[in-house]
Amino acid sequence: MKKRLLICSLAICLFAGIAVPGNAAPAGSPTQDPAMAGLGANAASAVLMDADTGTVIFEKDSHKKLPPASITKVMTMLLTAEALDKGTLKLTDKVKTSENAASMGGSQIFLEPGEEMTVEDLLKGIAMASGNDASVAIAEHIGGTEAGFVKMMNDKAKELGLKDTHFVNPNGLPTADHYSSAYDIAIMSRELLKHEYMTKYTGAYQDYLRKDSEKPFWLVNTNKLVRFYSGADGLKTGYTSEAKFCLTATAKRDGLRLIAVVLGEPNTKTRNAEVSAMFDYAFSQFAMQPLFKSGEVIGRVKVAKGQQAVLEIPADKSYNILVKKGASPEGITHKVIVPDSIKAPIKAGQPVGKLVVYQGDKVLKEFELTAPADIQKAGWWKLFKRTTTRLFFVD
Repeated sequence: MKKRLLICSLAICLFAGIAVPGNAAPAGSPTQDPAMAGLGANAASAVLMDADTGTVIFEKDSHKKLPPASITKVMTMLLTAEALDKGTLKLTDKVKTSENAASMGGSQIFLEPGEEMTVEDLLKGIAMASGNDASVAIAEHIGGTEAGFVKMMNDKAKELGLKDTHFVNPNGLPTADHYSSAYDIAIMSRELLKHEYMTKYTGAYQDYLRKDSEKPFWLVNTNKLVRFYSGADGLKTGYTSEAKFCLTATAKRDGLRLIAVVLGEPNTKTRNAEVSAMFDYAFSQFAMQPLFKSGEVIGRVKVAKGQQAVLEIPADKSYNILVKKGASPEGITHKVIVPDSIKAPIKAGQPVGKLVVYQGDKVLKEFELTAPADIQKAGWWKLFKRTTTRLFFVD
């Protein structure tokens, strides 16, 4: 049977002023919005992104390759979160500190060779105190060796499409050929935020390690925005004399989660002020407009020779687009594009179509639609009954 595409066109009226997904303008180009004047003025590189859609709201030399310092640990935490989600790692697992891990300088939680600490406490040490020793300890535990973990980091960077990034260690201590960009850091930060429980560690202002020992270690978050900026709950600071002062930060208000990255700032005060100004701009100018709620049926597709004849495609999350506040309304359309039929068997998570959002003829955003559950191939008797039913009960 010749396949054809079934296009279900559903028109909706939303606000105008949609920010374009991905790079809104070439890196380093001047912005046209007067309200953006001065954003990231002292940063060597900067980007402001909506975490939900990946829309770039503002950027300044966002693809410039620079030393990321301890922001490197975003990738270390991401791989840790993935290991936790896969079940190959547990928060209660004890990690033994190697001589190599204990030898790390710079920011540390002062691990001793042979000392054992839980994965959860190491995460606190990485997220809050930027522990270089904790980063290497957990890297060796997950990757077998530090070098093995670094390979995982670079493999993950490639999987995420990060073209401006190369890692040499899991903590960001200065070394040759270790670099990233504000844009790539925003992407890996966005990926980390998909593991929502991680903000429990990145957003905490203070805690303790070795609580039951004679010398408990007081943790104070190096990212002061989690205490002083409303809605901030992460992510990671960084500093070396080469990289200067860096920060990838996130904040959420009224359903809008933002990611702001600045690299090469002159000092912590300027760094925090410029990230706060980026957040202030976006929260005042933009809002999230829902398209579909999580679980709402978006479309349907026939299943050839399946145990069920029709597959309903629900939204696996809330689908939203970023809109400018107070703009005059314009027609926005979205289409659900699925094949006429899909042949069984079908696996849960298998791509089955896409939701495309347009402004006029311009594509604003595409969402991949996936099967919510497995559909096995039907036996001959079920197919026979289905065929005979269609023969005798025709509209």
